[in-house]
Amino acid sequence: MTDLDALLTGTITAVAPYLERQAISPVDLLEAQLARIEKLDGRLQSYLHVSVDLARTQARRAAEEIATGHYRGKLHGIPIGVKDLISVKGLPTTCASPMLQGSISAENATIIERLTEAGAICMGKLNLAEFALTGYHPTMPVPRNPWNTDYSAGVSSSGSGAATAASLCYGAIGTDTGGSIRFPASWCGVVGIKPTFGKVSRHGIFPLANTLDHVGPMARSVADAALMLQVMEGIDPRDPTTRCDPRVDYLSAIRQGAQGLKVGIDRAYCVADTDPAQAAATFRACYMLKARGLEIHDLDLTGIMDGLPHWYTLCSVDALSWHGQFFPARASEYGPTFRAMLEYGLAASAEEYARGQRFRLSTKTLIDRSLEKVDCILCPATPSPAISQAAFHPQGVITPEAMPALIRYSGPTNLSGHPSITIPNGFSAEGMPLAMQFIGRRGDEATIVRIAAAYEQATEWHKRRPHL
Repeated sequence: MTDLDALLTGTITAVAPYLERQAISPVDLLEAQLARIEKLDGRLQSYLHVSVDLARTQARRAAEEIATGHYRGKLHGIPIGVKDLISVKGLPTTCASPMLQGSISAENATIIERLTEAGAICMGKLNLAEFALTGYHPTMPVPRNPWNTDYSAGVSSSGSGAATAASLCYGAIGTDTGGSIRFPASWCGVVGIKPTFGKVSRHGIFPLANTLDHVGPMARSVADAALMLQVMEGIDPRDPTTRCDPRVDYLSAIRQGAQGLKVGIDRAYCVADTDPAQAAATFRACYMLKARGLEIHDLDLTGIMDGLPHWYTLCSVDALSWHGQFFPARASEYGPTFRAMLEYGLAASAEEYARGQRFRLSTKTLIDRSLEKVDCILCPATPSPAISQAAFHPQGVITPEAMPALIRYSGPTNLSGHPSITIPNGFSAEGMPLAMQFIGRRGDEATIVRIAAAYEQATEWHKRRPHL
C-alpha cells in the first residue's frame, strides 16, 4: 500500500508518477491532504478558506480523466494553494482585510484558468498580509512559521510559504511587490520564483502596486516551482503588460545542467547590514557551485540600492490608485500598516514619484549591464533568517526610511523587473532556514532555474521538513 502521508511531504515530481499510473487516486490524495490541513493548520493559520467542495469536484474529475487515458501532465491531480488576492470563481477573495469580507469572485484569474486546465486541484485561499503589504489587520489571523511558530512566516505571501513548507499543499501561488515571494520562501525554507515582470498574467489579481507586482510559484523543489511557472506563464490579452517570450520546457532545461555558466557576486553587497549566517551560507554556496562546474566571478554592484529609498513612494502612490473606492472615506477600517502606506501615498508629490521612476531606470540599467558579464547574480534572498514574531510585530508600521534595509536584496528586482529564484541553503543556529537567490536576465528564467537546480542536486537542504 502506498504511504500517502509520506507522499504528502514529498514533491510534485515525486507524486505525479503515482497519479499517472493510477497507483494512487487524486481523490485519496486530496482526502489525505484535507486531513493534514485539519490536523495542523489550526496552529499555523496558513489558510483563510479551504475549498473542500471545489477541491473534491476537481479531484473526482481528475480521477476520471486519468482513468480514461486523459492525463494532462505532472500537475494533474496535484493540490495547490492560492494566495487570497487571486480570483477563483465562486470562492471569497478578501486580501485578508475586513474591507472585502463577503466578496465572492465571479471569474477565475488567468493563472487559475491555466492551472485548472493543467488539472491542478485548488485547495483554497491562503493567508497574507492585508492587501499584500507587510502588516496584518488586527481582526485577522496571522500565519505562523512551521519551523518555529514563535517566528514570522514572512511578509505578504506568508500563508503561501507556511502552507508549502508544512506540506499543506504541494505548491502555492505568491505575489511579489518588494519581496513577498522571496521573504516567505526564505524564512519558511522553500523555493520561490519571482518571474520577469510581465511573464505571468495578473488578470484577476487584486494589485498592491500595479507597476511593481509580480506573480510566481512557491514549492518544495526547483523542478516543482519550474513546472508551475511553465503552466502559469505566457501572454494574456487581458493583461497588456504580459510578455510574448517563447515557451520553455524547464525540466528539459534542468537536464542540460549548468556546467560552464557564470555566477556573479558582489561580496561587499552580500555582507553589509546582513546577518552573518545568511551571508556565510551564500559564500559557502560559491564553493559548491564551483565544484559543479560553474564559474564564480566578482561583480561591483555599487548603486544597486540607490532606488530603494523611492520604493515606498512608488508603491504607495500605485496602491492609492486602486483604493480610491475605500480611501480615505473608510480609512479607519484598514489595519495600521496599510493605512499608513495609503496616507503616505496621498501626501506624495508628482515630483517625488517622477524621481522614483528615474532611479528605477538606473537600477534596471545597472543590473542589465552586470548581466552582460555573467549569467546570473548571486546574493542572499533576505537580510536575515526569519525574525521572531515579537520583533516583527504583525501590526507594525515599517517607515519609508526603514524599508530600504529590509528589501535590500529583493527590492532592486521589483524596480527593474528581472527574474530571481530563491532556494534554501542552510539553517541558522536557531534552526531557522537560510536562503539565497539567483537573479537572471529579463525573460531568461531557464538559466536561473538550471543554476538553482544544479545547487539543489548537490545539497540536502531542500529535503528537510519542519517537525510538526
